[in-house]
Formats: sequence, C-alpha cells, structure tokens
Amino acid sequence: MMDTDPEQSRKRGPGGRGGGGVTMATVGRIAGVSQVTVSRALSDPSKVSPATLEKIREAIRTTGFVPNAVAGALASSRSKLVTALVPSLTNIVYSSLLQSFSATLRANGYEILLSETGFEPETEEALIATHLSRRPDAVLLTGIHHSAQSRRMLIGADIPVVEVWDITDTPIDICVGFSHAEAGRAVASFVRSAGSQRAATVTANDARAHRRREAFTRDFEAAGGEPVTRVDCPGPASLAAGRAGLAEAIDIHGFRSGVIFCSSDLLAHGVLIEARVRGIDVPGTLSVIGFGDQDFAADIAPSLTTVRVDRDRLGRTAAEALLARFEGQDPRPAVRDLGFEIIERQSFQTGQSPRSM
Repeated sequence: MMDTDPEQSRKRGPGGRGGGGVTMATVGRIAGVSQVTVSRALSDPSKVSPATLEKIREAIRTTGFVPNAVAGALASSRSKLVTALVPSLTNIVYSSLLQSFSATLRANGYEILLSETGFEPETEEALIATHLSRRPDAVLLTGIHHSAQSRRMLIGADIPVVEVWDITDTPIDICVGFSHAEAGRAVASFVRSAGSQRAATVTANDARAHRRREAFTRDFEAAGGEPVTRVDCPGPASLAAGRAGLAEAIDIHGFRSGVIFCSSDLLAHGVLIEARVRGIDVPGTLSVIGFGDQDFAADIAPSLTTVRVDRDRLGRTAAEALLARFEGQDPRPAVRDLGFEIIERQSFQTGQSPRSM
C-alpha cells in the first residue's frame, strides 16, 4: 500500500543522519497536545486557544521544526531537489562554485533551488525556513556562522547539509572550504618576506573578509611591520568602494606608500583605477593584492596579484559529498580543507620594494 503520510515521509528523508528528524508529533509531545492540534494550529491558528498556540509556537522554536509545504509527497520518493543559499548571485566567487556544484548534481538527476541571502543572518534564517518547507534532499550554505535557530532547523530537518567557502571543527554536517585566517596570515608572510614595511587593508562588509584582515594585521605587525592602516567599506565590494578605499587611505590616513591588501579582486581593481587617476606608480610606490583570482585579474594592467581558491573544485567536492550521503555513505573527512594559493603578478612583485611618494 502506498504511504502518503507526510509525517512518515519526513521520518524517512533521504540521506538523513539518523533519528528521523523533528515531526509534528514531536512538537505535540513537547507542547503537551495532540498531533491533530498542532496541525490545526498551523493550518488555522484561530481554531486553537491563545495559550495552546503559544505552547506550540514555543515547541516549534525549541525544536526548529519547519511545517511541510509539500505534505502530499510520496513517502518512498526523493524530491531530487537540493537548495543552495549564497550571499550574492552576481559575485563570481559564489556563482562559479555554484556552477560546478549544480553541474555535478544535475548529472546525477538533481535540480537546484537557489536564493540570495545577503550578509545578514536574519535573512539567511528566514530563507532556510522557506527552503526547508519545500522538503529538499539536502542544503548548501555559504560560510559556517549561522543563527542558533538556523542550526536548530537544519539539524531538525535531518537531511545532509554542506557548508562551503569556510571550514570549522564543528560543522553542521559536511564542510568544504579553506581557512580565511590562514589566508590572511599567508599574505602577511608573503609581503613581509618581500621586505614590505608598511601596509593597509581595504575590506568589504563581510565576516569572512574581516577574519582575513584581522589575521593579516596581527601577523604583519608581529613580524615587525608598522601598524596597518585599516579602511572598512560600509557595503559589498565594488569598483567604487575600492576607489573610495584608496582615497581614504591617502587623504585621511596619510598612507603614501606600501602594500594594500584588499578583501576582493573587485576592490583591488578599484584601488588600481584610483592609483592610475592620481598618477601613483604600481607597484613602484603602491603594491596591491586582491583576493579570489577572478577572471579579469590576470588581464588588467597591471595584472593583479591575488589569492586563488579553486572554486570549481570546491563546488564539485561539495556536490560529490552530498551524492555520497544520498547513497548512504559517510563522507570522510567531514571537514575538507581545499587550501588556497598566492598568485604573484605585476601589482605586487617580490623583487620590487615600494618607494615613498
């Protein structure tokens, strides 16, 4: 007999980590009411007393339960849907890793439901709830820092979760990325070994970029460099923000020569444009380092020294880990550090010592 009970369908979600996840019955037990009452409260709250409704809502908050928007799905079938949440759809850093992630999953019969979260945890939390209500087979998240409620919902969903573009010792499930702090430290070592004594940072409003900046600053100064000049952009990376960043470093902070470490290639490109407008020699007076090795980095003039992360490999590895989970395998290691590489080009050359303006 065909089983269409949504609660049973939920318990046998594909590739789950065990335990069957949080169900409507679980919420009812915690709230001290029947499953029918929980269902009624979700479908028509006016039919439930305010006190009972509050107990149910508290149980939902505690467990991270997400009501099923596709309750009629067959118990024996998978949705063949994987959801992905990224901060920006236009940033090539995320779009390129998604391309290989999606291609790998589609080759195995899965489709991708994609949403843009921005950089606010509240937006991500709301979108996680929306996506989980569609009962996907798995979820891809960007980064490792999520709200407590987001983590509860994801753990309660009992489906595979892969966090990308960062690493942690305590992933929700699977983690594929690299250490942003290590990247910052590596750049500091790179520029200090080249003899750079003065440095500035131009950083977008992104927690991962902030970690790179902090690690770079600590190690650069600890290695004998002068105090690092810090310019923080109020929003996302852009050419305009990069130009404004160099203008602030020079006009407000008096940064006249040295190396500028930018949190993205886009900001670094803006810095190069502003330097050219001002007649500043790069790399003679100012050296510039970006992050991400975007497609244009090798072709601008001067070509951009940057930190490369293999985005194609990252997306493919994340997809392969989910496919293994779907087949009942336990992907090991759960945390996969793919590392990074500093690519030296014309905007910073180790044989070039910046001169004062």
